[in-house]
Amino acid sequence: MISDNNTQIEVLDTLIVGAGISGIGAAYYFQRDCPGKRYAILESRANLGGTWDLFKYPGIRSDSDLYTFAYEFKPWESNKSIASAQLILDYLNETADEYGIRQHIRFNTAVVKLEWNSSDSLWCVTTLNQQTQQQVTLKARWIFSATGYYDYQQGFQPQFNDLDEFDGELIHPQHWPENFTAENKKMLVIGSGATAITLAPELAKVAEHVTLLQRTPTYMMHLPTGDPIANLLKSIFPKQTAHALIRKKNIFFHRSFWRFSTRFPKLAKRLLLRHVASRLPEGYDVAKHFTPPYNPWDQRLCAVTDGDLFKAIHRGDLDMQTDHIERFTHDGVKLKSGKEIKADTIVTATGLNIKLMGGVDIIIDGKPLDFPSTVTYKGAMLSGVPNFCFAVGYTNASWTLKIGLLCEYFCRVFNHMEVTGYAKCVPEVPTENFTTSPLLDFGAGYIQRSLHLMPKKGQASPWDMSMSYGPDVKFFRKGRIEDEFLQFTSRAETENAP
Repeated sequence: MISDNNTQIEVLDTLIVGAGISGIGAAYYFQRDCPGKRYAILESRANLGGTWDLFKYPGIRSDSDLYTFAYEFKPWESNKSIASAQLILDYLNETADEYGIRQHIRFNTAVVKLEWNSSDSLWCVTTLNQQTQQQVTLKARWIFSATGYYDYQQGFQPQFNDLDEFDGELIHPQHWPENFTAENKKMLVIGSGATAITLAPELAKVAEHVTLLQRTPTYMMHLPTGDPIANLLKSIFPKQTAHALIRKKNIFFHRSFWRFSTRFPKLAKRLLLRHVASRLPEGYDVAKHFTPPYNPWDQRLCAVTDGDLFKAIHRGDLDMQTDHIERFTHDGVKLKSGKEIKADTIVTATGLNIKLMGGVDIIIDGKPLDFPSTVTYKGAMLSGVPNFCFAVGYTNASWTLKIGLLCEYFCRVFNHMEVTGYAKCVPEVPTENFTTSPLLDFGAGYIQRSLHLMPKKGQASPWDMSMSYGPDVKFFRKGRIEDEFLQFTSRAETENAP
């Protein structure tokens, strides 16, 4: 505690913002590697879990295998390699309880403003209790942003012509109605990403009929929910050993396929399309409905778990349409091709909006932070922003693979500062011959729409945004902490600064 105008203000060593999979992971590593240090997790919602607690649409699941999406330190024990949101939530809650993390989470507490003051090398954090609307101020030496980059308040919806003309129910998956039933309804799902590919076959199990309408196809791959090799390893080895072996196996096969796809995109494309065609009715128009105009891994591949989408097409419960919407009508949509699709309910699985740091105001020594003017350092910090770490995972592999490495790196930097007596740590970009590019080389619509709002990246380490797990393991776990770009200031220098 410190006193400020006769008010006692709590001071933390680290403040973690967000109690999703990244925030809970950060808490575990901070407890393990920085024992005895004070931390808290601020979570604006009433529950932990982040994305997995927010989305409630039917069939919501991971599109990464849970042996790599789960934490390295806590084995995934379910026999389902591709798992439902509920199983993932159960796992996160179990982790929070098993490692004593829950007691550090302050629920219903939103961060309103972050202000860095060089005079005391502390973040002044203004929080708002979502239930009482009471504001509380606390201070922290470090901020670890584990908010991800989704806008939890509002999903993305394109500007459709005559949207108000539709007489039926319009739903965005991010705001799924609690008591909605698809039974006996004609449903139209608009979208081509993971949400649409997950949701459409699930609805087709009970709806009268489902049409999946996309402007552009996406690459798909049949994936079983179970993993026979993983189950065999778990029956032979202790659970932690089995978990480590399964992770290595899955990382190896995933990275191998990704490298193959990026090196031989035409061959990878042929194999993926042949893979899909073999699971569809004979003569199905694969060229129109399943052939994207880009190379594999320019966007993330969609997992079709247990072939549910293909099975629904075989049964006749679901059909694909690839076209553009001209306008909405009172009973459906009219396409630019002239065709009309009738629907009782339309689901706009059209993507997400980006909101960095949950929209929190960040001020550095009195100046508002402009994210697009910053450059990422090691994909973990931002130029000109002191004592601040953020968590963004891989776009070409399991998100959590990188988050674990970032957390370990953060703890290494924190401990280095403890040993050396540093109070401030800030990346500074070179002043000459430094070029930048968009933060993420990823074709997903929600990313492309928001690149102008994001930090930039440089052309080479440590200013690039690595998406390669193998090199990152050495880079984050063994790489040196101090370099010419990461500027440290001692406590004495801070105290004597004008």
